[in-house]
Formats: sequence, C-alpha cells, structure tokens
Amino acid sequence: MFEEDRPQSVLGSKWAIGCRALLSLMALVVTVWILADVHHEQEIVEELIRHLPDSDLADANQLAGELRLQSRLAVLLILNTLASCAALVMLVRAYISSERSLRKVRVLATDILASLDHGVITTDSDAAILSINPRGRELLHQSNNGIGVALTALPDEHRTLDELCRDVLRQQHTVSDFDYVVHHNGNIRNLRAGCSLLRDHDQRQIGTVIHVRDVTEKTLMEQRLLRMERYMGLGSLAVGLQHEIKNPLSALSLHVQLLKEALHGEPDATTVDESLDVLSTEVRRIAGVLEGFRDFASVAQLNFSRVDLNELIRKLVKFTDPQARNQNIRLETDLPDGRSPQLLLDPVRIEQVLLNLLLNAFSAMPEGGTVTIRLQMMADSVAIEVADSGCGIPDDFRDKVFDPYFTTRGTGTGMGLALCEKIVRQHDGTIEFTSSANGTTFVVTLPLK
Repeated sequence: MFEEDRPQSVLGSKWAIGCRALLSLMALVVTVWILADVHHEQEIVEELIRHLPDSDLADANQLAGELRLQSRLAVLLILNTLASCAALVMLVRAYISSERSLRKVRVLATDILASLDHGVITTDSDAAILSINPRGRELLHQSNNGIGVALTALPDEHRTLDELCRDVLRQQHTVSDFDYVVHHNGNIRNLRAGCSLLRDHDQRQIGTVIHVRDVTEKTLMEQRLLRMERYMGLGSLAVGLQHEIKNPLSALSLHVQLLKEALHGEPDATTVDESLDVLSTEVRRIAGVLEGFRDFASVAQLNFSRVDLNELIRKLVKFTDPQARNQNIRLETDLPDGRSPQLLLDPVRIEQVLLNLLLNAFSAMPEGGTVTIRLQMMADSVAIEVADSGCGIPDDFRDKVFDPYFTTRGTGTGMGLALCEKIVRQHDGTIEFTSSANGTTFVVTLPLK
C-alpha cells in the first residue's frame, strides 16, 4: 500500500553513492598529502642546488626533474576534486529524492487514515494516545489532537477502551469486536472496537492499535431484520389462530344469542341472561385478543403519504373530545403556528398510535385531569408528546410497558403499546416515556426524511 520497495531502493543507491564519495574523498586527501610532501622535497632540493658545486649540478637537475611530478599530481588533484564534487552532488540529490519519497509515503498514510470511516488510535505501553485520526477524534469527542491523552482521561462512556487496551497488553492477544454504547446529542450510538498489539520494524512491542467504528445503522438493521423474521413467524401463527379459534368463537357467540332468545321469559331468565352476558363478553374479549395479536404480528406494507401533523392532531382531538369531557378531562394542544412540514407517513397507523396513547391517558385519570398534546419541530425530526396528569406508571412496570399482553388494567388485551412501538419503529422512529407521581409523558419521535 505504501510502496515500501521504492524507499528501500533509494536508500540503497544513497549508500552506494556515499561509499563512492567517501573513496573519492580519501583519494583526494592522499593526493593532497603526497603533493605536500613532494612540494616540501622540492624546496629542499632547490636549497641544496644553490650550495652545490657546478660538477654536481647535472645530477641535481635530474633529481629536480623527477620531482616535477607536482604538475601531474595537480592534475590528479583536480580530477579527484571534480569526482568528489560529482559524488557529493549525487549524494545530495539521492538524499533529497529519498526524503521526498518518504514524505510522499507519510502524506499518503496520513491521507488514508484521514479518509477512513473508522477511528484508528495508537497507544504506548501505558495506554496513552500516540496518534489518532480525525474520525477517531470525532468518535471519542476530542476537540484537540488527543495526542498524549491517557485513555483513562477519556469521557466515562469511552473508559471501556482503556480496559480493552490493558487487557490486550496483559494477555498478549487481539480482540476483534467489542461493542459498547455511547450517548451523543441525545441519541444512542453503538460503537464496535478492536485492539491489537503495536510492534516496530524489529518486532518489539511498543503499544497497541485500537480501531473504533460506528455500527449504529448496522445494529438497527440487524434488529429490524430480527423483528421482521419474528413478525413473519407470528403472522403465520396469527393466521392459524384466526382460522382455528375465531370461527368457533363466532359459532359460540351465535348460539349464546340464540339460547338467550330461547330462554327469554322463563322463570329464571334474569339469572340465565346474566350468565349468557358473561359468556358473550368473554367471547368478545377473546376475539379482541385475536385481533390485537393479528395486528401486532402483521407485516403488511405501510401506505405512505404526505401528512400535515397539525391537521392530524386537530382531527384526533376533535374525535376524542366528547369522551374527554364525559370523564372531566381537559384536552390541550401546543402546536406550531401555520402548517407543519409535510411528512411521509402512514396516516392511519400514526393516528392509531396517537389514539392509543390518548385513550391510555384517559384511563390513567379516572377522576379527571389534563392531557396535553405537544408538537415540536427539530433539525431532522419531529416529536409528538402526549402528557397526562395521572398517577404515573409504577417503577416495577416501566421496563414492561411495551411488552405484548402486559397490562395493569382489568380490561384490555395489553397489545396497545406494543403495537404502537412496532408502528413507530416501522417509520424509523422511536417512542419513549417518562413517568412520575404527577403524570406520564410519551414522546413519539419521527424523522423528517
């Protein structure tokens, strides 16, 4: 990926040129040394010639001629100097070329790390950050470069990375997938981390490499697929139940009605009527359970259309207002001025969700109270709040509210909120609630896109 062969070849040529330059420099030094000795000997010979008799001048001149190597050595000196300069220039050029190549490799590595959608963090043996790419700073919520920061100094929700790093250092093994959850801008994000040992070119351990990626969308998709598989299985079961139970129930209900008519006017008709009414009520309740189960297990396609939530909520308030007044309940709305943005929704299903929440709020206030429906517009989503002033949901029941068939009332099938949660999730939204002794608030959040 980083073209390691090219820097190595450049490095090898640099060493070869360096050796040549060194040899040329040694030859230059030796030549200068010889030249200096010859020059010194020539001075001695010239001094001797001045004091020799004429009979010895011939031999002295012959010796002086032999010492005239100085001119030849000067030529050799010039050649060696030129060769040394050429070798030095080649060495400098090779050095600049190798530095440029290494710089390109570093820039390429930096660009690759900066372009990754994964956070890549390197640490030393004390679990302090040595380097971190931009995506890593984003995932770890580091405003500065993060270098030198100990993993223990990260936000509490990322402290698990310190445990992961120290476990890898202690056990000397690699961890591939380690999932943990963080909260960012009010949203839950699922992160998946891995860690391996970091070694240098001599295979000495110098720390760890941690990679972190956001798998929220993948996790939601997996959960959605699991739910769809479960709903498909429940759908098949619902069809079977609908056929095997509802038909006998219809026949039973019909014969109860016929029996009631046949016994009308008999001496014990009142007692019999009461018993038959109980039978009819229970038959209808079983039929309601089947209907609720069928709706919950259904994987029918949603029918999306452009919906004005302001108009949908006003319509729902108008529909439920008579029942609210009958129970001494005041309905209040807090809606944005004008028309709300047109959302792509299944209006029938969303109305079913809000109606269910309203009816649950009415049931929580048998002595009357106030129900407020509030619509809030946000940057990329819209939130619909349904708040009542009832007694609230007990702490022991709060983790079971969205479970199928869970109810705290004597009437009802317990499928209402489970069905609401399913419909909201089909719209890629969320439904949450807060509850206290002063009431309960359900919040349905739907994406604008």
